[in-house]
Amino acid sequence: MNTIRKKAQKNKQVSLFSKVILLLFVVSVLFPIAVIMVWSFIGRWPWPRLWPENFSTRGLEELFGGYSGAMQALGSSILLSIIVALLAVIIGAMTARALVFYDFLGKKTIAFGSILPIIVPGTVFGMGIHVLFIRVGLADNVVGVILVHLICALPYSIKIMTDITAAFGCKLEEQAETLGAAPRQILAYVTFPALLPGLVSSACMAYIISFSQYFLTLLIGGGQVRTFSLMMVPFLQSGDRTVASAYSLVFIGSTLLVFVIFEKALKKFRQEDSGYFFI
Repeated sequence: MNTIRKKAQKNKQVSLFSKVILLLFVVSVLFPIAVIMVWSFIGRWPWPRLWPENFSTRGLEELFGGYSGAMQALGSSILLSIIVALLAVIIGAMTARALVFYDFLGKKTIAFGSILPIIVPGTVFGMGIHVLFIRVGLADNVVGVILVHLICALPYSIKIMTDITAAFGCKLEEQAETLGAAPRQILAYVTFPALLPGLVSSACMAYIISFSQYFLTLLIGGGQVRTFSLMMVPFLQSGDRTVASAYSLVFIGSTLLVFVIFEKALKKFRQEDSGYFFI
């Protein structure tokens, strides 16, 4: 009886500790966002005043006024990052299957090469690839920006997909093939649902890497490709907290919205339409 009471008391303590940790985590995430929301409507707030001197809608006017082109840049940035995310997921999944299930010449070299964009310093990588893109005609255009974003996102996508592919294995696919399933059916009913968590994680990681990319976008795009981060970073560096906070708030909100859409769309696709789409 005493043992049961001790276990119950211990479970309560663990539960209380977990709730405290969760509360601290939520506060640590929401508090900075709340500060950004307040700063988005502040006109002047000098130190050491505890309350702003006045409020202003200058940040919202900068975003939604139309003259800055921020919303157009936001739309093009979202589209560009979605393209990068989709390409990263496709290439990452294919590369992961090759690395996990097959033995071929140069396998270790490819595995090592997939993490080189992380190992090589960003400035060195950017300057080198800029010279290459100038020579092949990919500088100062959208295609070049997409490719350089894709190179930066692929190491993460490949790593995520490699881990989940290795955990999934190929036994279920082999059983489905033994039972007479066609390759498209195996992909729709076995492989795709099993890899879906990794696909979502890989797409989200690639999206945020592309969406937040500043230096390489400026370097490869040459100022011809305007993204939301290109417009936001100068305000962050200039110390204009009102406009910078408004940009940051839209940046966070749009990213979360895209993540939710990714997850909902893929889950619905798996539950309802995956098999019919491939057959």
